[in-house]
Amino acid sequence: MISSSQNPKIKLARALTGRPKERREAEAFLTEGVRLVEEACATNWPFRFVLYSDELSERGNELIKKLEDKKIEVEKVESRLLQSLSETETSQGILAVLNDSQIPIPESLNFILIPDSIRDPGNLGALLRSANAAGVQAVLIPPETTDAFAPKVLRAGMGAHFRLPMQMMSWDEIKRVSQAASLKTFLADMNGQTCWETDFSQPLALIVGGEAEGASEQARKLANAFVKIPMAGKTESLNAAAAGSVLMFEVMRQRRN
Repeated sequence: MISSSQNPKIKLARALTGRPKERREAEAFLTEGVRLVEEACATNWPFRFVLYSDELSERGNELIKKLEDKKIEVEKVESRLLQSLSETETSQGILAVLNDSQIPIPESLNFILIPDSIRDPGNLGALLRSANAAGVQAVLIPPETTDAFAPKVLRAGMGAHFRLPMQMMSWDEIKRVSQAASLKTFLADMNGQTCWETDFSQPLALIVGGEAEGASEQARKLANAFVKIPMAGKTESLNAAAAGSVLMFEVMRQRRN
């Protein structure tokens, strides 16, 4: 059992909760909680190791057995140490350090999401969760957006990271991917055409900008058209996660008709 805060596994896990630089240098990220570790296991994501404590539930202990059967390294940790690594008020008693691996972007693209200048981790995670549910094929993440593999984004994503291709790219790279796939690029904007009157059956890229500053100049240059969500109430705008979800599911609705 690990009982020292100076243990190399504990030190690595703690570093991965911090800045994106630490995750890039380690080529790893941290995920916490039974459900997310289950998702990583179910999708055969490459594990480095798993830490758990006595706080683990019956479901969590069953998960540990599955991980051991897969020859994944698991190690028990004192509860106080695991709690010190947790960003939640009460730890579920399990976390995993996973290798930084990328799901390949499909060769034939007709629906991608570009989350532009989204700084709030919860917003980005919720947007990724909706993207996975709405059938988005890939998420291209520009430099101004928060790190998609930060712990708070992973928690809000609820497993989307293990099923949805997502890659950080420069705007030039995003432009090349979009043009190579002949995608029409729509930017969510209050001055655009209503989404109910827009043809989403064509191959497209959807840009959703951050609510604080709106879309960046690079996003506006890439956009071919602007689209808005009609609102009956007096609310001025929706947050990025809500707006993006409405638009992505409108794409899905149109393509199913």
